[in-house]
Amino acid sequence: MNKFSSLPAALRLLAGASLLFAASCTAPRAIVSTGKVTPRGEFKIGGNMAFNVATETLGKTGSALVEAAKSAANQDSVFYDQTIEKLQIGALAYVLDPVRPTSDLYVRYGVIDRLDVGYKYGFGSHVFDAMYQFMGPTGTPENPGSRAAGATYGSIGLQFATQRSKLPSIPFLDNVTDFLGFEARRHDLIVPLVFSKSLGVEEEIGAISYGVVYAHSFFKYGFQPRNLFYSAGRLALPALPSARQDFGSFGAFFNAKLGYRYAYFIPALSVYYQNYGEYQLLNNAKAKLSGLTFIPSLGVQFRVPTGRR
Repeated sequence: MNKFSSLPAALRLLAGASLLFAASCTAPRAIVSTGKVTPRGEFKIGGNMAFNVATETLGKTGSALVEAAKSAANQDSVFYDQTIEKLQIGALAYVLDPVRPTSDLYVRYGVIDRLDVGYKYGFGSHVFDAMYQFMGPTGTPENPGSRAAGATYGSIGLQFATQRSKLPSIPFLDNVTDFLGFEARRHDLIVPLVFSKSLGVEEEIGAISYGVVYAHSFFKYGFQPRNLFYSAGRLALPALPSARQDFGSFGAFFNAKLGYRYAYFIPALSVYYQNYGEYQLLNNAKAKLSGLTFIPSLGVQFRVPTGRR
């Protein structure tokens, strides 16, 4: 008898739930921008804490990974069955859209009027982006472009994110990850369209922002299992060394920037829908994945004038 089969059901469910809080790498997708870009010569620095909740991943990870861990742990050889197939699907679902807390730090700089650039580090993910402001004044609270409070701003951006994805490091799952030889890498292009209403003159006390976002992800993955055999004999399954897929995501968001002149809190909510597409698995199997993702977040932002205007 496999030594995990004696675990109480409640303990196994707890083990599955623990997967949801394990760390992995994915591009930060919480939108905390306003329609007003960083004024020329100024910096913004900040950070966010978010929670990524993907409906498809919730349905595919916990129980599938626990069952796979029970089946494969401490075995010299394993025969391919539905459990191994579920493990592959769970692994893919997790790296495509994990259910977990996330965090990031960023810095932005106003290059010229109406254009800023930024870098964001998501503890495993690197994001480079630029935003162009096509609507609203370009001043500062000290030197406003418009004396009227409540101005409307609009901007559009382009973000490029890159990261290597992996399954979380938790008991039993490490062995299974090694056993499947699973690796993945992804790149994301994100295009947010942001509108905002200033609170005070030139966002002196903040802004209310909303908009839509499109993201496109390019995904490369592979399985190179060890000691995995066809159920009918001792013939080893061939590896799936490299496969590619890309998919689009459509989203909407809302955030509130609240503070005064130099420091702000930013609560936000972003919601995405994505059809992840069809993925090739070992043994010529395939899986289709799609679902919604909810990303609530809370951040802080600091404005750093430099006097260069």
